[in-house]
Amino acid sequence: MQRGCSPVNHIAPVRVAAVGCGYWGPNVIRNLSEVPGFELAWVCDADPARLAPVATRYPTTRATTRIDDIFADPTVHAVYIATPVSSHYRFVKRALDFGKHVLVEKPLATTVERAEELAEIARARGLTLLVGHTFVFSPPVRKVKELIDSGMLGPIYYVETTRVNLGLFQKDVSVLWDLGPHDVSILNYWLNEVPTHVSARGRSYVGEALEDVAFLTLEYPSGILAQLQISWLAPSKLRRTSIVGRQKMIVYDDLEPVEKVKIYDRGVDRQPASFGEFQLTYRSGDILSPRLDTTEPLRIECEHFLECIRTGRTPDASPQSGVDVVRVIHAAERSLRTGGSPQPVYEPVAAMEPTP
Repeated sequence: MQRGCSPVNHIAPVRVAAVGCGYWGPNVIRNLSEVPGFELAWVCDADPARLAPVATRYPTTRATTRIDDIFADPTVHAVYIATPVSSHYRFVKRALDFGKHVLVEKPLATTVERAEELAEIARARGLTLLVGHTFVFSPPVRKVKELIDSGMLGPIYYVETTRVNLGLFQKDVSVLWDLGPHDVSILNYWLNEVPTHVSARGRSYVGEALEDVAFLTLEYPSGILAQLQISWLAPSKLRRTSIVGRQKMIVYDDLEPVEKVKIYDRGVDRQPASFGEFQLTYRSGDILSPRLDTTEPLRIECEHFLECIRTGRTPDASPQSGVDVVRVIHAAERSLRTGGSPQPVYEPVAAMEPTP
């Protein structure tokens, strides 16, 4: 039974509570507090030391170390959750049980079954469940999506991504679960499809069990291949993606200060030669950088969360997209355990937590 949450109308502010004041949480909390239409009602963290600076910044907002205080408040309409990955399922389920709309950081859950359960609960109760795949709301990523959908690249051959840095090492999940969801969610969003198979190799060089470096190959139904490199153990920070199409190519570099997206009029063409043979000719044309919106992705994400709550619209980072990402990461994890053999994404799997 849905409990404890008063109805949301289009005039009164949506009262939102934020759970998790660690590394990423304060950034989203800032945006939730600034979006017209939201009212930041509570901030929560089990660690008083992390909670204190956030509570000080928002003196009119109630602060607590007990998440039950938030669930028990019938005036709270929505909850933002930025807690350790292993707690996502438990907290999201409780929030939905109390009739709260939820924005939860990625991944949605640590098993396919649990992710699907949360998606079904939200659907059955008519609640918004938005997964924090923040890059889906990034203007450069959205511009690339627009360019792909326009057909200007022609058929896409392959995509190559690099997401590496020195840290931040996580204690409860491997690099697959920490960094992997970023690029998987971006690729699924761009290509509008989910991989059929995943192969992965990785190693734990610093920790005892959790992989800190991994290389993934995703095979999409359309024939597109995607190669992902993710690492917490690299000499410099890189966030770079290359998309190679028949007509044009795109490089998206999230660390570029201005020209984050570049379109290359480059490629290889087959030209008829003598006696029915063909020869390859190389095309090297202009390099263009489209104008990009400069709005902070988190701002767009929070505004989108509010819109979905008020209109019932399916979020761009929907529960199903969250389930799909969890499926891909699980397939990658199975591949790691089998020496890198390709693993199907859509195959019934036993519930399995990330390797402790």
